[in-house]
Amino acid sequence: MTAREPASVFRVVAPEASALRWACAALIGTMLTLGACSFAPPYKTPDSAPPTGAYKEASDWKPAEPADSQARGAWWEIFQDPNLDALEAQVADANQDLKAGYARLVQARAATRIARADLFPTLTVGSSATRSRTSVNSPSFPKGAEPVGNNFDLEADLSYEIDVWGRVRNAVASARASQQASAADLATLNLAIHAELANDYFSLRSQDTQQQLLDQTVEDYARALVLTENLYNGGAAALTDVAQAQAQLETARTQAADIRLQRAQTEHAMAVLLGENPSAFHLDPSPLAISAAPPPIDPGLPSSLLERRPDVAAAERRTASANAQIGVARAAYFPVFSLGAAAGFDSTHASNWLSAPSQLWSLGPAAGVLTVFDAGRHRAQSAQAKAVYDEQVANYRNTVLTAYQEVEDNLAALRQLQQESVSESAAVKATATALEQAQYRYKAGLVTYLEVVTAENTALQAQLANVAIQLRRMSASVLLVKALGGGWRSGELSAEAARASSSAQ
Repeated sequence: MTAREPASVFRVVAPEASALRWACAALIGTMLTLGACSFAPPYKTPDSAPPTGAYKEASDWKPAEPADSQARGAWWEIFQDPNLDALEAQVADANQDLKAGYARLVQARAATRIARADLFPTLTVGSSATRSRTSVNSPSFPKGAEPVGNNFDLEADLSYEIDVWGRVRNAVASARASQQASAADLATLNLAIHAELANDYFSLRSQDTQQQLLDQTVEDYARALVLTENLYNGGAAALTDVAQAQAQLETARTQAADIRLQRAQTEHAMAVLLGENPSAFHLDPSPLAISAAPPPIDPGLPSSLLERRPDVAAAERRTASANAQIGVARAAYFPVFSLGAAAGFDSTHASNWLSAPSQLWSLGPAAGVLTVFDAGRHRAQSAQAKAVYDEQVANYRNTVLTAYQEVEDNLAALRQLQQESVSESAAVKATATALEQAQYRYKAGLVTYLEVVTAENTALQAQLANVAIQLRRMSASVLLVKALGGGWRSGELSAEAARASSSAQ
């Protein structure tokens, strides 16, 4: 009877082990089935201000024809300025802000891979060899055992969180959307820096024009002062005429010096954008031709603007990320189910450490602790996630409104400045005629030198105003291209999403 006891024990234990295996399999199958659950709300792009059929300020605006001829990537080429093209080509590789923006994008890509790693099991391997002494007075110390001994351990542990409530998947979705937002942020920064460089370039050329005009004015005023002094010495002019001519000359010199200061500062700003030391950067003077005009630009339709603005895309992707975080916060209400496994060797002697009798293993599912009371922590976390989503929705809608505003502003600026340019050009011609007549009258002794001074100042201010309007027109055209998104398209985020998936493999 005694000889049969092991068989009897085997018959009793085997069904229990089989039942345990079936129970484990059933539990794991159930958890895998529940893994399709997700507590994130169904996402859709938030509603925003509906686009109109056309831009309000484009009623009198003549767009480029055909639209397909508009530059997409290197949009600055529409200005047909080789010097500008050469400078813009240096920005991508040299600008430090762009390098920092790309580093932020790399961080976002890494964050996506970190989040996605939780979708897969984690395997760790550890080994140890220790010699220790156990207290013989310890209650757990077996009598007669040796207190000093060795322990050799080699073990591999596998753990896997079964994503029952969609916590991990929503975290991955949130990280991926944040990565796409970072890619759009980089595109926004790239567009802004190229536009800033173009604006600085046209400012520099406009300052060269003003410098040329003021230097010529200083020469003219210097000759006028010599003439006035000669007339005074001959008794044909009053001392006040000499003083007025001297004051007028010094004022022109002051203006010329101030323009040189502005040009130097603009040149320094361009050096920083190009990643160069301002002390070593220099551009030769190149006055902007008075006949230069902004190129025709096709603003497209308002309905297409949201696909052409990277900042709008970034705001929308942050909204999607916040929506996924709601699912992460809601999943915290429920326990975390995981599957654990371990296998290895454990022995007190190195000689039989890696032998079959020293093997150990374990396998089984586990459920995390279900929180019964937390003083409203999880509820507050869910409310916080929902509030973050609401904030991002508001930011998205405001970004859309701002996009429409910027396009309308610059369309209006281009239209009105074109009219101002026509009227100011007429004013330049009129003041030049008035100055010529005043000089004739003064030489004939019919008027005082004050009339000449007044006419000269009026003519100079009209010319400077004409140059300023020309600069504003060029700047408005640059800002319009920027407001329209340059050459960016929303499809670039799809490429970024594909890159995220491939890099996370």
